[in-house]
Amino acid sequence: MTNALFLSPETAPHDLALGAVALTSRDPERLVPFYRDGVGLDVLSTGETIVLGAGGRPLVEITRRPDAARAAVRAPGLFHMAIRVPDRASLAARLLALHHMGLRMGASDHLVSEALYVDDPDGNGIEIYRDRPAEEWPRTPDGAIAMATLPLDLAALAREAPPAAHPAPAGTEMGRVPAPAGTDMGHVHLKVSDLEAARRFWVDTVGLTIMARYPGALFVSADGYHHHLGLNTWQSSGAPAPAAGTAGLDHFTVRLPLAAVEALGQRLAAAGVEFTALEGGGLTVRDPSGNTAQFRPA
Repeated sequence: MTNALFLSPETAPHDLALGAVALTSRDPERLVPFYRDGVGLDVLSTGETIVLGAGGRPLVEITRRPDAARAAVRAPGLFHMAIRVPDRASLAARLLALHHMGLRMGASDHLVSEALYVDDPDGNGIEIYRDRPAEEWPRTPDGAIAMATLPLDLAALAREAPPAAHPAPAGTEMGRVPAPAGTDMGHVHLKVSDLEAARRFWVDTVGLTIMARYPGALFVSADGYHHHLGLNTWQSSGAPAPAAGTAGLDHFTVRLPLAAVEALGQRLAAAGVEFTALEGGGLTVRDPSGNTAQFRPA
């Protein structure tokens, strides 16, 4: 772990928020029970693209592509999307819901957050987490945010679940407990083929700040958050981008003030990075590993 890399105010974006993560699937309906009952998202719209979210906020968009091939494990793409719930009771409700569905999970205490890890039926990685208050985030002697991967006490977490999240007496079915308003996309963790190229793009050009380094991984953010993006080469070092239309990550959305999106477009042009303008003042761009981000005005 190293000192954060502080960029000039003209470069570093502020007021960044992540929007929906867009997936491609051969069978979107097959994924709905996982996101609705396990993750707790509401179905906001249906059709060729199914949109799910919480509190009316879109978080996951799944578009049908019947001929979509599954991406190779080593391919760049989505390592996981990280859906952030507002409190520990909400995280406990998700623990019980996923357990009730019989899904295998991982769990970690990251010091700054507590997290559950699970794959959707297409194999897309999902993290569900809650942040500890920022004033409780530990710091290294040089002032950087300290993160770790420690065991999470699942029994203690389960005890904090609201009554509605527990199975009813006599083994009757557990009612669905939706994710509350305030649930959002906390961060996105990407598989990349070249960590240094990813650093040049996401830090030097986009302007995010390095918050932590691990072997084969960087964690970057805006405004001092522990990370809005994770970048790793643990499986994907040197691997080519998947072909267009492959199942999995299509793009993810980053929201910034309009002036910050316009400034980013200028930096991309100056760096010789191709991008496409979107209606409403946004832009879409692929990072050096082929991961696509849409930057849209907040």
